[in-house]
Amino acid sequence: MPNSRSAKKRLRQSFDRRGANRATKSTMRTQIRKVREAVASGDIDTAKDLFQQAQRKIDRAGAKRVIHPNAAARTKSRLQRLIKTAEAAS
Repeated sequence: MPNSRSAKKRLRQSFDRRGANRATKSTMRTQIRKVREAVASGDIDTAKDLFQQAQRKIDRAGAKRVIHPNAAARTKSRLQRLIKTAEAAS
């Protein structure tokens, strides 16, 4: 338990930030999963639309440092490659 006023404030701030970071990560992961499911079902047009939304979520998480910016770039690259290979195969 924090004793000083500043430590109590830091605890409150960390709880708030943790909640916001969890929400950001959760929505990002959901969007990524939707893209992967669309590609798996063979619906490339829907996957492209969903990728645009996922890209926004991933960029936002990287900019806010919820995830590392390089991890954001890597994730976007892998999703894009997944869509391209599925498109070429069909």
